[in-house]
Amino acid sequence: MGTYNEEEAIGTVLADIEAVTDGQAEVVCVDGSSDRTPEIAREHGARVIEQEPQGYGVAVEEAILTPDRPIVVTTDCDDTYPMEQLPEFLAAINEGYDVVSGDRLYHGAEAMPAFNRMGNHLFALTASVLMGERVHDTTTGMRAYRREVVQNIEWTENTGLSAELLIRPLMRGYDIQERPIKYGERKGETKLDPLEGGLAIAKSIVTVCLEEQFRRL
Repeated sequence: MGTYNEEEAIGTVLADIEAVTDGQAEVVCVDGSSDRTPEIAREHGARVIEQEPQGYGVAVEEAILTPDRPIVVTTDCDDTYPMEQLPEFLAAINEGYDVVSGDRLYHGAEAMPAFNRMGNHLFALTASVLMGERVHDTTTGMRAYRREVVQNIEWTENTGLSAELLIRPLMRGYDIQERPIKYGERKGETKLDPLEGGLAIAKSIVTVCLEEQFRRL
């Protein structure tokens, strides 16, 4: 996880992870908070790497490359994702998938603001057209990856990293599964401006898709 001022939710998220993994997960939080988020994370046994705030992608990239485990999982720290479904993601990787990606939009994502929900549908449609392959939720924060996938690709995006983490593996032939998940109402305030962030994500989707198309030539 990349964490930034999520003291209202981080304890719940980490407690849920501990419960569904019997405490066997190695949790890494890359943090630039000014509140009690890193302190609470450490109290729950997480490894906290502190860095100056540089954006979502910078934090998450370091978080996913730090642990030396065969399966790497990302999630957000705002208690919107269903950690009770995490064992399903791990089982799917163990069955042979390279990436398992949570599809928040399958069940409607009613807890998501309408503008954000519409934007996420448009992101998925844009990526699908550019890739020539249907995807349903490009910006979900809940995914599981076989470790070699995240090690073997050079990640370039910041705000749009979540989309890149799906698009590049898919366009390089990795075996991807999208799995429906419930999406809950976030705890605390959002840190992403929906318009500015949305434009950055859209640009990342177009850039990454075109780069991968040229890579195939």
